[in-house]
Amino acid sequence: MQLNEHEKELLTLFGVGAVIGFAKWLLSGERFEVRVVAGRIIIGAGLSMSAGAALTVFPDLPATGLVGIASALGICGQVVLEAVVHKYIGKLPDDRGEGDS
Repeated sequence: MQLNEHEKELLTLFGVGAVIGFAKWLLSGERFEVRVVAGRIIIGAGLSMSAGAALTVFPDLPATGLVGIASALGICGQVVLEAVVHKYIGKLPDDRGEGDS
């Protein structure tokens, strides 16, 4: 099966984000839990793939620039996304039922 240029770029963005998510977990010092590692990889990959939206603004953006944007989103995207959620939605109650009672 041959991948076209667009599919290759998406696969590259996914891979970059997955590696960044895994590296962030390695640096976090958290215990190994499959769900934590998988979650970090999924978030990193998803945020990096969102860099493809830059192509709507800059349709002639070279692959190197796209990977750079993907890396930036993968690295700081999760932290920024969490900050935005906390700012606009407020502190969310945790899953253990210890939230607002």
